Amino acid sequence: MTDTSKYLSRMVIFLVILGVGVATIAKILIPIFQVNPLLNGLIFAVILIGTILNFRQVVLLGPEARWMEQFGDEPATGTDNNDDQLRADPEPPKLRLLSPMARMLSEKRSRGRLMLSAPAMRTLLDGIASRLEESRDLARYLTGLCIFLGLLGTFWGLLATVKSIADVIRNLSVTGDDLAVVFSSLKKGLEAPLTGMGTAFSSSLFGLAGSLVLGFLDLQAGQAQNAFFNELEEWLSGVTRLSSGTGDSEQGVSVYTEALLEQTAERLQDLVTLISRSEQARMNANQQFSELNANLGILADQMRAEQQLLLRMAENQRELTPAIRGLAESLGHVGTIEGRQMPLLDDATRAHIRSIDSALGRLTASLDASREETVRDIRTEIKLLARTVAGLGGHPVSPRDSDGMA
Repeated sequence: MTDTSKYLSRMVIFLVILGVGVATIAKILIPIFQVNPLLNGLIFAVILIGTILNFRQVVLLGPEARWMEQFGDEPATGTDNNDDQLRADPEPPKLRLLSPMARMLSEKRSRGRLMLSAPAMRTLLDGIASRLEESRDLARYLTGLCIFLGLLGTFWGLLATVKSIADVIRNLSVTGDDLAVVFSSLKKGLEAPLTGMGTAFSSSLFGLAGSLVLGFLDLQAGQAQNAFFNELEEWLSGVTRLSSGTGDSEQGVSVYTEALLEQTAERLQDLVTLISRSEQARMNANQQFSELNANLGILADQMRAEQQLLLRMAENQRELTPAIRGLAESLGHVGTIEGRQMPLLDDATRAHIRSIDSALGRLTASLDASREETVRDIRTEIKLLARTVAGLGGHPVSPRDSDGMA
């Protein structure tokens, strides 16, 4: 893209050389400037404003060139893979010269097609060329204004000189006077014409010098804009695909037919984009169904494991029941130790066994409650999965159907 720093460096170097030259002859220029400080100060103000405008024209080309480079590097956003990028940057950046083209190209790229007809491309380039030309009008006007102010000062000084000379001649009298007095009055009378000549030549000098400075700066700005326009034309022909246009041949189609064909091509492109998005949505739905099947498989494995655990706990409970019953029966029997009848177990052992019995009862109740809670949780998960599957398939499921599935 256009390297504006090259043109800016030329302008800066020119101004530095000019400043060094002015500083060298400042002692000569200051008295010339003071001949008519009002008019000469106005000329210097015009030179300063024109210099700023020329620099501004070159500097403003930088964002335009950067946008062209970024737009050319970005991928097309017509597919579903780049929808997030399109939503993140829906509006083109604010530009000064390329704003209409930026909006149009961004819209076309968002639709997946970057195609321009030859007349549309030429219209864009003509509009940008006119914008570039209009941006230089004020700088050119200031260049002409410097020349005009210089000529204005010249004619002003000449008029003052002619008027002063006429007054001197009118008031000059050599009859009966000393020649010294005559020459003294003549010298005083010539001061005003000389001042007028100083005004004329000083304003002409500063006006022409200012037009020279602004002309060089405008030349550099024009070269930068021309380089930008040429690169824009090449870039636009590279990033866009020209559609079929009406040519000079006798077999060329009419403008209406061309517009109709272009509209048909746009509709077909929209259809292709819609089909690609539908295909992407279908692939996403298939992936979600696969994940759902995997989750259902994991849930089924968990249900089997919990069911086996409950079965093992029930078998252990059945095995403990006869042992506890036999232990309870043995508590009612007595034995004979050293010829005396006494219980086989003391009171502490019996209390311990009773506590074991109560603990086993609580364990049984807890297992029953846990089993019921597990069944409820499983049914809830199955209902949720059924509704999710129905939602993905586009068919609502009533609570009765989900209860039947559970």
